[in-house]
Amino acid sequence: MAVEVKVEETQAAEVVIPQEEPKKAAKENEKVVHSEEAVKVDDSLPKTVGKSSSYREESNFLSDLKEFEKKALMNKDISLWGVPLLPSKGGEATDVVLLKFLRAREFKVNDAFQMLENILQWRKENNIDSILEEDFGVDLASASYMNGTDKEGHPICYNICGVFENEELYKETFGTEEKRGKFLRWRFQLMEKGIQKLDLKPGGVTSLLQINDLKNAPAPSRKEIRIVLKQIVAALQDNYPEFVARNIFINVPFWFYALNALLSPFLTQRSKSKFVVARPAKVTETLLKYIPAEEVPIQYGGFKRENDYEFCGQDAVVSEVLVKAGSTATIEIPADEVGCTSTWELVVLGWEVNYKAEFVPTDEGSYTVIVQKSKKIVAQSQEGPLRNTFRNNEPGKLVLTVENTSSKKKRLLYRYKTK
Repeated sequence: MAVEVKVEETQAAEVVIPQEEPKKAAKENEKVVHSEEAVKVDDSLPKTVGKSSSYREESNFLSDLKEFEKKALMNKDISLWGVPLLPSKGGEATDVVLLKFLRAREFKVNDAFQMLENILQWRKENNIDSILEEDFGVDLASASYMNGTDKEGHPICYNICGVFENEELYKETFGTEEKRGKFLRWRFQLMEKGIQKLDLKPGGVTSLLQINDLKNAPAPSRKEIRIVLKQIVAALQDNYPEFVARNIFINVPFWFYALNALLSPFLTQRSKSKFVVARPAKVTETLLKYIPAEEVPIQYGGFKRENDYEFCGQDAVVSEVLVKAGSTATIEIPADEVGCTSTWELVVLGWEVNYKAEFVPTDEGSYTVIVQKSKKIVAQSQEGPLRNTFRNNEPGKLVLTVENTSSKKKRLLYRYKTK
């Protein structure tokens, strides 16, 4: 039996409706739908989603990001130093680069993210990605350059501050704000060149070694120097996180400590922990802690000569002997074939030792040949290691003798080749 169900219209209650909500009033005065129809919700109406955190707290909600941040997130090609920053790109170097930011900010994620954001903005504003193509005109190659690697494979960047003792070059480089800005860009270019030498992959060499030679450097009492130093320190620290494994300062003058106090407020504790300071008397000893002797330039007491290929490859490797106080050390160089030419080099840390060289024939009936008479050897300064050669006319061996008459032990560094 069919039952007729009559649904009467409901009378709308009298409601006072504000003028600004006419649409809402219209809705409330509509007829009630039949009971058997499903109530439909208008999905087109805007919904309010509450934010769980502010931007400062680095919310993960897309709606919390600013417009340029959303674009950055969606840009799959965003990268730094040729390394994609999004893990979705699958680059091995991504974690290496992102870890640099985390370490630079002591694994405080918000600070590391802010640093990354600032660097991207800084590079865009200063057109850093194309800086390698720029020609700065002024020849500053002698002021900073890359040369060799340390014991851990870090490329070495030498900064020679003494070149600015030349007043003409000083004014040409720092004389005006425009010139100082040009110098800064040149320094950023050098940093970018250094990064190109790195292997930004897990297990690779991912940072540089900086050598800062302060011999004859202009004193920080000069206004231009103070300005530039502050700018360089701040820019390199803020925009190249963890790209310097160690900062070694050599030939440090008395005013360095005042300079260090001046720059200290601009440095993080992590940056300060990488500083190594060496007075003039300790330059060679300090560099040899971090750099192989064959990679240390001769002006710093090492074996590396520019455009000198006498020693290369395996022949370039330097050996070491400890000479105790009041004792003698000998080095024997085999010369078994007639007509061979032997070449050797040696350095004694601290010098002031007695040195001689002799050729001792294998035939006991032959006479010993004095190659170098015994003489006292003092510091070699800019001359580099002591080098000598000898061509033998019969089989035998060369014997080099170093006598330490002092009360302190000495380190004898040497290498040789026979051809």
